[in-house]
Amino acid sequence: MIAKTIRTCFPIAVAAVADKAEEINKLNVFPVPDGDTGTNMSLTLQSVVKELAALPVDADMEVIAGAITHGSLMGARGNSGVITSQILRGVAEGLHDAGEPVDASDIASAFRRAVKVAFQAVRKPIEGTILTVLRDVSTKADECEKRRLSVEETLDALVVEAYQSVARTPDLLPVLKENGVVDSGAFGFAIFLENFVAAALGRTSKIEDFSATFDADSARAGALDRVKIEANDDWEGSEFRYCNEFLFKAEKPFDEDEALKFLGSMGDCELLVGAYPDYKVHVHSNTPNLVLEHMLQFGQIYEVFIHNMDLEVAERTAKIHADQDGAAEPAKPLGFVAVAAGSGEAEILESLGVDVVVSGGQTMNPSTADLLDAVARVNAEAVIILPNNGNIRMAAEAAASACADKKVYVVPTKTVPQAFSALFAVLPDAPVEEVVEAMTEAKSEVRDGEVTRAVRDSQASDGTPIQDGDVMGIICDSIDIVGSDVKQVTLDCINRMMDDEEGDALTILAGEELDDEAFQEIIDAIEEAQPDLEIDAHRGEQPLYPIIFSIE
Repeated sequence: MIAKTIRTCFPIAVAAVADKAEEINKLNVFPVPDGDTGTNMSLTLQSVVKELAALPVDADMEVIAGAITHGSLMGARGNSGVITSQILRGVAEGLHDAGEPVDASDIASAFRRAVKVAFQAVRKPIEGTILTVLRDVSTKADECEKRRLSVEETLDALVVEAYQSVARTPDLLPVLKENGVVDSGAFGFAIFLENFVAAALGRTSKIEDFSATFDADSARAGALDRVKIEANDDWEGSEFRYCNEFLFKAEKPFDEDEALKFLGSMGDCELLVGAYPDYKVHVHSNTPNLVLEHMLQFGQIYEVFIHNMDLEVAERTAKIHADQDGAAEPAKPLGFVAVAAGSGEAEILESLGVDVVVSGGQTMNPSTADLLDAVARVNAEAVIILPNNGNIRMAAEAAASACADKKVYVVPTKTVPQAFSALFAVLPDAPVEEVVEAMTEAKSEVRDGEVTRAVRDSQASDGTPIQDGDVMGIICDSIDIVGSDVKQVTLDCINRMMDDEEGDALTILAGEELDDEAFQEIIDAIEEAQPDLEIDAHRGEQPLYPIIFSIE
């Protein structure tokens, strides 16, 4: 029963943390912004989800505990992720011998074990962090055990205590109060616990609505209202610039305490967790190279991540300023979200009025969650999404259906040039339904083409054989031209389209693999072949497609 509960509820709680990752990131000011706490916790937890998903259906608690320990250790990112991995390890170990059904005593035992494991991993525990909240939750679990509360009563009490403890973190840690935030890792832990408990107690069947409906609501509000998120440009941060973390496989026994002392001499926030031969190493240092060289004496290092925390501080502050500036302005009637694969495409879309450009394209389709996040960042009463790829349309429509706080529409553009034409057709001050209609009509009048290279043997629309590596000209989704030269294939495509139906204007975008000289040669060839065609040429910088164009 307990094994099944963990496997069912863990992914739901992880999804909740992922959904709140950006909100958690904004709180991240202590000990230093080593990456984004919400993102790091989410990645750590997702590693566990993958490990659990790979287990057989009948896996027992011992196997599940091992998967949680191994998955969280291997996937741990940042200081918060490593500590989270040790909390999970402790709880899993504590539940190993739990009875069936679980009672308050088993829950208290699991959290006592988590406190022991997590505090052992941190050489200098700091009050007002995730460790404080963990300890407070464990203390509350002990109280519930003594009072012989039911499992449901116990779990409810732990969630309330978690949020109340989060709300107290600024009183324990001055840097939090100075920056106007609660502790980011503590908040992430409370979100995970709340949603795991809600799933375990069956309070809802919709993942996106997993929020416990008991007293945690007021406790959560207290945590969020306790302080106001503000950008503090005066905070000096840490004397150490780099967050250095990696996995380490020992090839021979070594003195773990001495290794920790060495890490401490290199910087701060040092962690060495795991068991021979597999470990996770984390430290903030100005000399990450010396850290790596030292550990290489004892074994192999892999999956190395080195983050510049000074740059992350600046990015975080700028983002908070932007969010606050946007929130201070009244919502405009209509905003736009568009998908683009290249930096040049994104710049053009923004110049045409797109508020948020989502990175994506043929080989990197953004998810529904990515598009929903983009919509949320647009300060407008209604938003139109331009997917600019047939493979992204369904995700865009799902985002439009899922958004509850504003009207969202999709103009089903298949290419970026279609989006350009659609944006030119926007009717100022018109009802949004009329704008959508006008944009949809405008994009349908665009004839577009793409030039790329084949990645496998195939055949063109007329049966012409295509070999891996051949240059293909795609006209309105049909592979019509096959050759070996990008310039010639582009010219052949445009000539054929003009023969089929004359156009007045050509918009053409150069991909990242095409240099300026080669691009100019293509433009010169088009001007010579089609002297009456007005050419609007830009750097699109899209990958995989050296040329994208449209004719109107």
